[in-house]
Amino acid sequence: MKRLLALAAVASTIGLAACSREADVASYNLSQAADNFGINRRIVFYNGITDKYMLEIEGLCSIGKGESVPKEITITCKTGPTDYKKHFLGVSDNVTFFSEQLDQAKVSTFHYRVTFNPATIVPSIDVR
Repeated sequence: MKRLLALAAVASTIGLAACSREADVASYNLSQAADNFGINRRIVFYNGITDKYMLEIEGLCSIGKGESVPKEITITCKTGPTDYKKHFLGVSDNVTFFSEQLDQAKVSTFHYRVTFNPATIVPSIDVR
C-alpha cells in the first residue's frame, strides 16, 4: 500500500510539473539565458523623488540579490571572453530599477538546456 501511495505521489508531482504555463517556461528560460550572459540588457536606476535616472548599465548582464545587505542587488556583466565587472547597488524607498531586454532571444518552451561550466567538470591541472 505504501508503494502504491508513493508511486501516486510521484506521478502527481510529475503531472503537475508538466502543467507549467508556456509563459512561465519561456520566462524561466530567458532568465537562465541572461544569467549565462546570453541576453543583452539595459538596467536603469531611477529616483522617484527627483524623477531622474541615476545610473544606466547596458550589456550582457545578470541581476542578482545582494549577499550581505537586504536591499542590495548585484549586476554582473560580461565585458570580454573572460572579463567581467560586478556592481553593487542599493535600492531604497525612493530609488528603484528596471531592466529592459534589448534584443529578441529564441528560447524553447518544449525543451530545456543544461549549461556546464567546463572549469567545474575538468579541473585545471598544472603540468611541471
